[in-house]
Amino acid sequence: MESLGFIALCLAGGLILWNRWQTKHTMQRLDEMLTSAMNGNFTEKVFDESRLSALESRLSRYLSASSLSARKIQEQKDQISALISDISHQTKTPVANLLLYTQLLLEQPLTPQGQDCAQAISAQTMKLQSLIEALVKTSRLETGILALHPETGEIQAMVNRAVDQYRPKAQEKGIVFETGPFEGTAVFDAKWTEEALCNLLDNAVKYTCSGGKIQVKTENYEMFSAISVTDTGPGISETEQAEIFGRFYRSPSVYQQEGLGIGLYLARQISQAQGGYIKVKSAPGQGSTFFLFLPRP
Repeated sequence: MESLGFIALCLAGGLILWNRWQTKHTMQRLDEMLTSAMNGNFTEKVFDESRLSALESRLSRYLSASSLSARKIQEQKDQISALISDISHQTKTPVANLLLYTQLLLEQPLTPQGQDCAQAISAQTMKLQSLIEALVKTSRLETGILALHPETGEIQAMVNRAVDQYRPKAQEKGIVFETGPFEGTAVFDAKWTEEALCNLLDNAVKYTCSGGKIQVKTENYEMFSAISVTDTGPGISETEQAEIFGRFYRSPSVYQQEGLGIGLYLARQISQAQGGYIKVKSAPGQGSTFFLFLPRP
């Protein structure tokens, strides 16, 4: 009887060790599968459910489906990018010709109505040109064709360049432009961050009425440096604040204003691509403040 008890005890111990080994093996396989998926090189294999757990098999099928879906999404992005690049290339010459012929028309003796029509054609052509350029930039950022190269540097020179571009437009509208000093060091791509800031300044000048004020300044925090652009425009309702960064979104309240509805979307893409982010603080009738956060070194 004692020998039978000893054998039973050994079998129980062996069973426990076997279960532990099997569990460890399964967890190791799951870890390998998840690591491969995160690295983007997961490939489906043939699993024998008599040797591996059903959980492994289900996870394998899920990761295979996810990998296939990710590849299809990337293929679609590549196709969209190629299409937009083709459109940009094919429309470049016609758009340039439209601008040239419109300018020649404006130099001719025209009736007042003819002058208005020629100026309208010129304005719409320039709008089309801006739209195509913005679409190409956005597409290339989204697909990684246009990579950002963030480097540690002082913010001041970049902000000054952006502000200098919009100070004359603000003065033409009779808007008070308060700036600086722009102190702080951050990790950013100077060219693309300047473009993102220019989009914020363009909106501020566009939606601030004559006699209003725009304030641009920087603040430094532990992890980020923030560039803020504050205007005295119409403000944005809380329900719209999450939507304004969407591609082609135009608020019904400012739909008659000139704009493409892509500037804020592009600015957000640029900020996110270099580890930063954008947020807005606003209320109807109280103006808006847009914050461009850049990671600090």
